[in-house]
Amino acid sequence: MTLIVTRALCGNFFDISGIAAHAADIEGKARYIENGMMLLNGGMIVWLGHREEGERILADNDCTIPLDDYSDKLIIPGFIDTHIHYPQTEMIAAFGEQLLEWLDNYTFPTEAQYHDIEYAQKMSKFFIQQLLNNGTTTALVFGTVHPQSVDALFTVAAALNMRLIAGKVMMDKHAPAALLETPEQSDRETRALIARWHNHQRLSYALTPRFVPTSSPELLEKVRLIKQDYPDIYLQTHLSENREEISWVKSLYPQHERYLDVYHHHQLTGSRCVFAHCLHLEPEEWDCLSDTDSSIAFCPTSNLFLGSGLFDINATWQKKIRLGMGTDVGAGTTFNMLQTLAEAYKVGQLQHYRLSAFEAFYHATLGGAHALHLDDKIGNFDIGKEADLVVLDPGASALQQLRTANSKTLAEKLFVLMTLGDDRNIYRTLVDGKVVYQRDN
Repeated sequence: MTLIVTRALCGNFFDISGIAAHAADIEGKARYIENGMMLLNGGMIVWLGHREEGERILADNDCTIPLDDYSDKLIIPGFIDTHIHYPQTEMIAAFGEQLLEWLDNYTFPTEAQYHDIEYAQKMSKFFIQQLLNNGTTTALVFGTVHPQSVDALFTVAAALNMRLIAGKVMMDKHAPAALLETPEQSDRETRALIARWHNHQRLSYALTPRFVPTSSPELLEKVRLIKQDYPDIYLQTHLSENREEISWVKSLYPQHERYLDVYHHHQLTGSRCVFAHCLHLEPEEWDCLSDTDSSIAFCPTSNLFLGSGLFDINATWQKKIRLGMGTDVGAGTTFNMLQTLAEAYKVGQLQHYRLSAFEAFYHATLGGAHALHLDDKIGNFDIGKEADLVVLDPGASALQQLRTANSKTLAEKLFVLMTLGDDRNIYRTLVDGKVVYQRDN
Protein backbone atom coordinates (compact mmCIF):
# COMPACT_ATOMS: atom_id res chain seq x y z
CA MET A 1 0.00 0.00 0.00
CA THR A 2 1.08 3.59 -0.66
CA LEU A 3 0.44 6.20 2.01
CA ILE A 4 1.37 9.82 2.49
CA VAL A 5 2.49 9.92 6.11
CA THR A 6 3.82 12.91 8.02
CA ARG A 7 3.86 11.58 11.59
CA ALA A 8 3.64 8.30 13.49
CA LEU A 9 2.55 7.62 17.07
CA CYS A 10 3.30 4.44 19.01
CA GLY A 11 1.61 3.28 22.17
CA ASN A 12 -1.47 1.45 23.43
CA PHE A 13 -4.64 2.62 21.69
CA PHE A 14 -8.20 2.49 23.04
CA ASP A 15 -11.42 3.73 21.48
CA ILE A 16 -15.00 2.72 20.77
CA SER A 17 -15.27 1.66 17.15
CA GLY A 18 -18.92 2.51 16.49
CA ILE A 19 -22.15 4.07 17.74
CA ALA A 20 -23.92 1.94 20.33
CA ALA A 21 -27.63 1.15 20.31
CA HIS A 22 -27.70 0.34 24.03
CA ALA A 23 -25.28 0.31 26.96
CA ALA A 24 -24.60 -3.42 26.76
CA ASP A 25 -23.55 -2.98 23.14
CA ILE A 26 -20.56 -0.77 23.95
CA GLU A 27 -18.14 -3.36 25.31
CA GLY A 28 -18.39 -5.32 22.04
CA LYS A 29 -17.35 -2.19 20.16
CA ALA A 30 -14.35 -1.45 22.39
CA ARG A 31 -11.11 -1.53 20.42
CA TYR A 32 -7.77 -1.95 22.18
CA ILE A 33 -4.46 -2.28 20.36
CA GLU A 34 -1.51 -3.05 22.58
CA ASN A 35 1.84 -1.88 21.21
CA GLY A 36 0.13 -0.19 18.28
CA MET A 37 0.99 2.49 15.76
CA MET A 38 -1.05 5.31 14.27
CA LEU A 39 -0.01 7.05 11.07
CA LEU A 40 -1.05 10.62 10.38
CA ASN A 41 -1.10 12.78 7.29
CA GLY A 42 -1.23 16.28 8.68
CA GLY A 43 -4.33 16.41 10.81
CA MET A 44 -5.91 13.16 9.56
CA ILE A 45 -5.64 9.51 10.62
CA VAL A 46 -4.53 7.39 7.68
CA TRP A 47 -3.73 4.07 9.36
CA LEU A 48 -4.01 2.31 12.73
CA GLY A 49 -2.76 -1.14 13.65
CA HIS A 50 -0.01 -3.10 15.34
CA ARG A 51 3.39 -1.47 15.53
CA GLU A 52 5.24 -4.22 13.70
CA GLU A 53 2.93 -3.88 10.69
CA GLY A 54 3.14 -0.09 10.80
CA GLU A 55 6.92 -0.21 10.71
CA ARG A 56 6.73 -2.42 7.63
CA ILE A 57 4.42 0.07 5.94
CA LEU A 58 6.80 2.91 6.68
CA ALA A 59 9.73 0.91 5.33
CA ASP A 60 7.82 -0.06 2.17
CA ASN A 61 7.00 3.61 1.56
CA ASP A 62 10.58 4.68 2.37
CA CYS A 63 9.21 7.08 5.01
CA THR A 64 11.51 8.95 7.35
CA ILE A 65 9.13 10.83 9.62
CA PRO A 66 8.84 11.98 13.23
CA LEU A 67 8.01 9.08 15.55
CA ASP A 68 6.34 9.83 18.89
CA ASP A 69 6.89 6.83 21.16
CA TYR A 70 4.36 6.51 23.99
CA SER A 71 4.94 2.81 24.61
CA ASP A 72 3.93 2.90 28.27
CA LYS A 73 0.97 5.24 27.74
CA LEU A 74 -2.67 4.91 26.71
CA ILE A 75 -3.79 6.89 23.65
CA ILE A 76 -7.50 7.67 23.32
CA PRO A 77 -9.59 10.09 21.24
CA GLY A 78 -9.67 13.65 22.54
CA PHE A 79 -12.39 14.33 25.10
CA ILE A 80 -15.54 16.12 23.92
CA ASP A 81 -17.22 18.56 26.32
CA THR A 82 -20.82 19.20 25.27
CA HIS A 83 -21.62 21.94 27.78
CA ILE A 84 -19.32 24.56 29.32
CA HIS A 85 -19.32 28.33 30.02
CA TYR A 86 -15.94 29.91 29.34
CA PRO A 87 -16.65 33.25 31.11
CA GLN A 88 -17.40 31.34 34.31
CA THR A 89 -13.87 29.92 34.52
CA GLU A 90 -12.83 32.53 37.05
CA MET A 91 -15.81 31.89 39.36
CA ILE A 92 -15.53 28.12 39.56
CA ALA A 93 -16.09 26.80 43.11
CA ALA A 94 -18.33 29.69 44.23
CA PHE A 95 -19.86 28.76 47.58
CA GLY A 96 -23.32 28.17 48.87
CA GLU A 97 -26.09 28.70 46.34
CA GLN A 98 -28.51 26.85 44.15
CA LEU A 99 -29.06 27.76 40.52
CA LEU A 100 -31.10 30.97 40.50
CA GLU A 101 -29.30 32.62 43.44
CA TRP A 102 -25.97 31.46 42.02
CA LEU A 103 -26.72 33.23 38.72
CA ASP A 104 -27.57 36.49 40.48
CA ASN A 105 -24.73 36.46 43.00
CA TYR A 106 -21.87 35.08 40.92
CA THR A 107 -22.56 34.50 37.23
CA PHE A 108 -24.04 37.78 36.08
CA PRO A 109 -21.45 40.02 37.82
CA THR A 110 -18.64 37.92 36.35
CA GLU A 111 -20.05 37.92 32.82
CA ALA A 112 -20.47 41.72 32.88
CA GLN A 113 -16.69 42.07 32.50
CA TYR A 114 -16.69 40.62 28.98
CA HIS A 115 -17.69 43.85 27.26
CA ASP A 116 -13.94 44.53 27.36
CA ILE A 117 -12.32 42.80 24.36
CA GLU A 118 -8.87 42.73 25.97
CA TYR A 119 -10.31 41.01 29.03
CA ALA A 120 -12.18 38.53 26.83
CA GLN A 121 -9.00 37.77 24.90
CA LYS A 122 -7.03 37.13 28.09
CA MET A 123 -9.69 34.81 29.51
CA SER A 124 -10.19 33.02 26.18
CA LYS A 125 -6.52 32.05 26.11
CA PHE A 126 -6.68 30.84 29.70
CA PHE A 127 -9.88 28.87 29.04
CA ILE A 128 -8.60 27.14 25.90
CA GLN A 129 -5.39 26.20 27.68
CA GLN A 130 -7.41 24.66 30.51
CA LEU A 131 -9.30 22.52 28.00
CA LEU A 132 -6.07 21.32 26.40
CA ASN A 133 -4.36 20.72 29.75
CA ASN A 134 -7.22 18.35 30.52
CA GLY A 135 -7.28 16.51 27.20
CA THR A 136 -10.42 18.17 25.83
CA THR A 137 -10.09 18.80 22.12
CA THR A 138 -13.68 19.73 21.20
CA ALA A 139 -16.21 21.73 23.20
CA LEU A 140 -19.65 23.31 22.91
CA VAL A 141 -19.20 26.65 24.67
CA PHE A 142 -21.30 29.51 26.03
CA GLY A 143 -19.91 33.03 25.68
CA THR A 144 -21.57 36.08 27.23
CA VAL A 145 -24.13 38.43 25.72
CA HIS A 146 -21.24 40.45 24.29
CA PRO A 147 -20.27 39.53 20.70
CA GLN A 148 -16.63 40.33 21.47
CA SER A 149 -16.59 37.43 23.94
CA VAL A 150 -17.18 35.03 21.03
CA ASP A 151 -14.80 36.83 18.67
CA ALA A 152 -12.04 36.44 21.25
CA LEU A 153 -12.75 32.75 21.86
CA PHE A 154 -12.96 31.79 18.19
CA THR A 155 -9.76 33.70 17.42
CA VAL A 156 -7.81 31.62 19.95
CA ALA A 157 -9.34 28.34 18.72
CA ALA A 158 -8.74 29.19 15.07
CA ALA A 159 -5.04 29.74 15.72
CA LEU A 160 -4.84 26.09 16.83
CA ASN A 161 -7.23 24.82 14.13
CA MET A 162 -9.24 23.46 17.04
CA ARG A 163 -12.75 22.09 16.56
CA LEU A 164 -14.96 24.35 18.66
CA ILE A 165 -18.64 25.28 18.70
CA ALA A 166 -19.67 28.46 20.51
CA GLY A 167 -22.13 31.31 20.58
CA LYS A 168 -22.95 34.53 22.35
CA VAL A 169 -25.64 34.34 25.00
CA MET A 170 -28.99 35.75 23.89
CA MET A 171 -31.18 37.24 26.64
CA ASP A 172 -33.53 40.19 26.92
CA LYS A 173 -35.17 39.85 30.37
CA HIS A 174 -34.61 38.89 34.02
CA ALA A 175 -30.91 39.78 34.13
CA PRO A 176 -28.95 42.92 35.05
CA ALA A 177 -29.49 45.80 32.61
CA ALA A 178 -25.86 45.71 31.46
CA LEU A 179 -26.36 42.15 30.22
CA LEU A 180 -29.66 42.65 28.41
CA GLU A 181 -30.24 43.23 24.71
CA THR A 182 -33.25 43.80 22.53
CA PRO A 183 -34.42 40.98 20.26
CA GLU A 184 -33.42 43.09 17.27
CA GLN A 185 -29.92 43.70 18.64
CA SER A 186 -29.51 40.02 19.45
CA ASP A 187 -30.56 39.07 15.93
CA ARG A 188 -28.22 41.57 14.30
CA GLU A 189 -25.15 40.72 16.38
CA THR A 190 -25.72 36.97 16.15
CA ARG A 191 -26.06 37.04 12.38
CA ALA A 192 -22.82 39.04 12.12
CA LEU A 193 -20.99 36.45 14.24
CA ILE A 194 -22.36 33.62 12.13
CA ALA A 195 -21.12 35.34 8.97
CA ARG A 196 -17.63 35.69 10.50
CA TRP A 197 -17.20 32.32 12.15
CA HIS A 198 -19.67 29.59 11.20
CA ASN A 199 -17.91 26.87 9.20
CA HIS A 200 -14.63 28.84 9.31
CA GLN A 201 -11.84 26.25 9.56
CA ARG A 202 -13.10 23.77 12.19
CA LEU A 203 -15.38 26.25 13.95
CA SER A 204 -19.17 26.18 14.15
CA TYR A 205 -21.69 28.61 15.61
CA ALA A 206 -24.31 27.78 18.22
CA LEU A 207 -27.42 29.87 18.82
CA THR A 208 -27.35 30.40 22.59
CA PRO A 209 -30.53 31.56 24.30
CA ARG A 210 -29.44 31.22 27.93
CA PHE A 211 -32.68 29.63 29.10
CA VAL A 212 -36.40 30.30 28.94
CA PRO A 213 -36.59 32.74 31.91
CA THR A 214 -34.22 35.19 30.19
CA SER A 215 -35.95 34.87 26.81
CA SER A 216 -39.04 36.74 25.68
CA PRO A 217 -41.30 35.23 23.01
CA GLU A 218 -39.97 37.90 20.66
CA LEU A 219 -36.38 36.82 21.25
CA LEU A 220 -37.20 33.14 20.80
CA GLU A 221 -38.89 33.99 17.52
CA LYS A 222 -35.68 35.69 16.35
CA VAL A 223 -33.76 32.54 17.31
CA ARG A 224 -36.23 30.44 15.31
CA LEU A 225 -35.78 32.60 12.21
CA ILE A 226 -31.98 32.45 12.38
CA LYS A 227 -32.12 28.68 12.86
CA GLN A 228 -34.41 28.46 9.84
CA ASP A 229 -31.97 30.50 7.72
CA TYR A 230 -28.97 28.36 8.75
CA PRO A 231 -30.07 24.69 8.72
CA ASP A 232 -26.65 23.36 9.79
CA ILE A 233 -26.29 25.68 12.79
CA TYR A 234 -26.26 24.46 16.40
CA LEU A 235 -28.48 25.51 19.28
CA GLN A 236 -27.47 25.18 22.94
CA THR A 237 -29.45 26.04 26.04
CA HIS A 238 -30.54 24.79 29.46
CA LEU A 239 -33.55 22.66 30.32
CA SER A 240 -35.08 21.52 33.63
CA GLU A 241 -31.98 21.95 35.75
CA ASN A 242 -33.65 23.13 38.94
CA ARG A 243 -37.17 22.71 40.32
CA GLU A 244 -37.54 26.43 41.15
CA GLU A 245 -36.45 27.21 37.58
CA ILE A 246 -39.17 24.90 36.23
CA SER A 247 -41.83 26.59 38.38
CA TRP A 248 -40.61 29.98 37.20
CA VAL A 249 -40.90 28.92 33.56
CA LYS A 250 -44.44 27.70 34.11
CA SER A 251 -45.40 31.03 35.71
CA LEU A 252 -43.84 33.00 32.83
CA TYR A 253 -45.41 30.84 30.12
CA PRO A 254 -48.70 29.54 31.55
CA GLN A 255 -49.97 28.81 28.05
CA HIS A 256 -47.40 25.97 27.81
CA GLU A 257 -47.91 22.89 29.94
CA ARG A 258 -44.23 21.93 30.19
CA TYR A 259 -40.81 23.64 30.13
CA LEU A 260 -39.69 22.00 26.89
CA ASP A 261 -42.95 23.02 25.21
CA VAL A 262 -41.68 26.62 25.11
CA TYR A 263 -38.64 25.68 23.04
CA HIS A 264 -40.58 23.22 20.92
CA HIS A 265 -43.29 25.80 20.18
CA HIS A 266 -40.59 28.02 18.65
CA GLN A 267 -39.12 25.09 16.69
CA LEU A 268 -35.98 25.08 18.81
CA THR A 269 -35.78 21.32 19.20
CA GLY A 270 -34.23 18.92 16.73
CA SER A 271 -30.98 17.87 15.16
CA ARG A 272 -27.97 19.83 16.51
CA CYS A 273 -30.02 21.17 19.43
CA VAL A 274 -28.27 20.37 22.71
CA PHE A 275 -30.11 20.71 26.02
CA ALA A 276 -28.00 20.76 29.18
CA HIS A 277 -29.10 19.02 32.39
CA CYS A 278 -32.64 17.65 31.79
CA LEU A 279 -32.90 16.49 35.40
CA HIS A 280 -36.64 16.77 36.01
CA LEU A 281 -38.24 15.92 32.70
CA GLU A 282 -41.83 14.80 32.39
CA PRO A 283 -42.51 11.71 30.26
CA GLU A 284 -43.80 13.84 27.40
CA GLU A 285 -40.55 15.83 27.40
CA TRP A 286 -38.44 12.68 27.11
CA ASP A 287 -40.61 11.67 24.18
CA CYS A 288 -40.26 15.08 22.51
CA LEU A 289 -36.47 15.01 22.76
CA SER A 290 -36.45 11.54 21.27
CA ASP A 291 -38.93 12.29 18.50
CA THR A 292 -37.07 15.44 17.42
CA ASP A 293 -33.57 13.85 17.58
CA SER A 294 -32.43 16.45 20.12
CA SER A 295 -29.33 15.87 22.28
CA ILE A 296 -28.67 16.07 26.02
CA ALA A 297 -25.52 17.19 27.84
CA PHE A 298 -25.07 15.34 31.16
CA CYS A 299 -23.27 17.57 33.69
CA PRO A 300 -22.75 15.56 36.88
CA THR A 301 -20.36 17.81 38.77
CA SER A 302 -22.53 20.91 38.44
CA ASN A 303 -25.73 18.98 39.14
CA LEU A 304 -24.23 17.77 42.41
CA PHE A 305 -22.50 21.05 43.29
CA LEU A 306 -25.67 23.14 42.93
CA GLY A 307 -27.83 20.43 44.47
CA SER A 308 -29.97 20.34 41.34
CA GLY A 309 -30.70 16.62 41.12
CA LEU A 310 -29.67 13.30 39.55
CA PHE A 311 -29.68 12.66 35.81
CA ASP A 312 -31.36 9.50 34.53
CA ILE A 313 -28.73 7.96 32.24
CA ASN A 314 -30.79 4.87 31.55
CA ALA A 315 -33.69 6.91 30.15
CA THR A 316 -31.50 8.16 27.31
CA TRP A 317 -30.90 4.58 26.20
CA GLN A 318 -34.55 3.66 26.55
CA LYS A 319 -35.63 6.70 24.53
CA LYS A 320 -32.69 6.53 22.10
CA ILE A 321 -31.59 10.12 22.83
CA ARG A 322 -28.10 11.31 21.90
CA LEU A 323 -26.01 11.98 25.03
CA GLY A 324 -22.71 13.73 25.67
CA MET A 325 -20.80 14.71 28.81
CA GLY A 326 -20.51 18.31 29.99
CA THR A 327 -18.22 19.73 32.64
CA ASP A 328 -20.44 22.84 32.92
CA VAL A 329 -17.65 25.02 34.32
CA GLY A 330 -18.18 27.19 36.38
CA ALA A 331 -21.02 25.47 38.27
CA GLY A 332 -19.11 22.33 37.37
CA THR A 333 -16.05 21.95 39.53
CA THR A 334 -13.47 20.64 37.08
CA PHE A 335 -12.34 20.90 33.46
CA ASN A 336 -11.15 17.31 33.72
CA MET A 337 -13.27 14.69 31.98
CA LEU A 338 -11.84 11.83 34.06
CA GLN A 339 -13.10 13.49 37.23
CA THR A 340 -16.39 14.26 35.51
CA LEU A 341 -16.84 10.59 34.61
CA ALA A 342 -16.11 9.59 38.19
CA GLU A 343 -18.96 11.81 39.36
CA ALA A 344 -21.21 10.41 36.62
CA TYR A 345 -20.57 6.94 38.01
CA LYS A 346 -21.66 8.09 41.47
CA VAL A 347 -24.82 9.66 40.05
CA GLY A 348 -25.58 6.32 38.44
CA GLN A 349 -24.89 4.43 41.69
CA LEU A 350 -27.43 6.56 43.54
CA GLN A 351 -30.04 5.36 41.05
CA HIS A 352 -28.89 1.72 40.89
CA TYR A 353 -27.40 2.28 37.41
CA ARG A 354 -23.98 0.71 36.88
CA LEU A 355 -22.02 3.02 34.58
CA SER A 356 -19.22 0.87 33.17
CA ALA A 357 -15.85 2.31 32.20
CA PHE A 358 -16.53 1.44 28.56
CA GLU A 359 -19.81 3.35 28.60
CA ALA A 360 -18.27 6.30 30.43
CA PHE A 361 -15.43 6.70 27.93
CA TYR A 362 -17.93 6.26 25.10
CA HIS A 363 -20.01 9.22 26.33
CA ALA A 364 -16.86 11.34 26.66
CA THR A 365 -15.62 10.57 23.14
CA LEU A 366 -17.66 8.96 20.36
CA GLY A 367 -20.98 9.41 22.19
CA GLY A 368 -20.25 13.11 22.56
CA ALA A 369 -19.36 13.32 18.88
CA HIS A 370 -22.67 11.59 18.07
CA ALA A 371 -24.54 14.11 20.27
CA LEU A 372 -22.94 16.92 18.26
CA HIS A 373 -23.45 15.18 14.89
CA LEU A 374 -19.66 15.07 14.46
CA ASP A 375 -19.14 11.30 14.66
CA ASP A 376 -18.11 11.28 11.00
CA LYS A 377 -15.19 13.56 11.90
CA ILE A 378 -14.07 12.87 15.48
CA GLY A 379 -14.68 10.55 18.43
CA ASN A 380 -12.66 7.45 17.52
CA PHE A 381 -9.65 6.33 15.50
CA ASP A 382 -11.32 5.30 12.25
CA ILE A 383 -9.27 6.04 9.14
CA GLY A 384 -10.21 9.43 7.75
CA LYS A 385 -11.08 10.91 11.14
CA GLU A 386 -9.42 14.09 12.38
CA ALA A 387 -6.34 13.56 14.53
CA ASP A 388 -7.51 14.96 17.87
CA LEU A 389 -6.31 12.73 20.69
CA VAL A 390 -5.00 12.58 24.21
CA VAL A 391 -2.10 10.56 25.58
CA LEU A 392 -2.87 9.35 29.10
CA ASP A 393 -0.40 8.29 31.75
CA PRO A 394 -2.28 5.66 33.79
CA GLY A 395 0.30 5.77 36.58
CA ALA A 396 0.60 9.47 37.36
CA SER A 397 0.62 8.87 41.12
CA ALA A 398 1.94 6.15 43.42
CA LEU A 399 -1.61 5.13 44.30
CA GLN A 400 -2.56 4.84 40.64
CA GLN A 401 0.54 2.77 39.92
CA LEU A 402 -0.30 0.41 42.78
CA ARG A 403 -3.95 0.06 41.79
CA THR A 404 -3.26 -0.32 38.06
CA ALA A 405 -0.63 -2.98 38.71
CA ASN A 406 -3.20 -5.25 40.36
CA SER A 407 -5.95 -4.56 37.79
CA LYS A 408 -6.49 -7.63 35.64
CA THR A 409 -8.72 -6.50 32.78
CA LEU A 410 -8.90 -3.51 30.47
CA ALA A 411 -12.29 -2.60 31.93
CA GLU A 412 -10.82 -2.55 35.43
CA LYS A 413 -7.83 -0.46 34.37
CA LEU A 414 -10.07 2.08 32.63
CA PHE A 415 -12.34 2.24 35.67
CA VAL A 416 -9.39 2.90 37.98
CA LEU A 417 -8.17 5.60 35.59
CA MET A 418 -11.50 7.42 35.53
CA THR A 419 -12.08 7.00 39.27
CA LEU A 420 -8.64 8.08 40.49
CA GLY A 421 -7.65 10.19 37.49
CA ASP A 422 -7.26 13.95 37.13
CA ASP A 423 -5.18 16.46 35.14
CA ARG A 424 -1.95 14.73 36.19
CA ASN A 425 -2.87 11.85 33.90
CA ILE A 426 -2.91 14.06 30.80
CA TYR A 427 0.53 13.47 29.30
CA ARG A 428 0.03 14.99 25.85
CA THR A 429 -2.87 16.56 23.97
CA LEU A 430 -2.88 16.67 20.17
CA VAL A 431 -5.17 18.86 18.06
CA ASP A 432 -5.14 18.58 14.29
CA GLY A 433 -2.22 16.17 14.59
CA LYS A 434 -0.06 18.64 16.54
CA VAL A 435 1.01 18.57 20.18
CA VAL A 436 -0.70 21.52 21.88
CA TYR A 437 -0.08 20.50 25.50
CA GLN A 438 2.61 18.40 27.15
CA ARG A 439 3.05 17.65 30.83
CA ASP A 440 6.23 19.01 32.38
CA ASN A 441 7.54 15.59 33.41
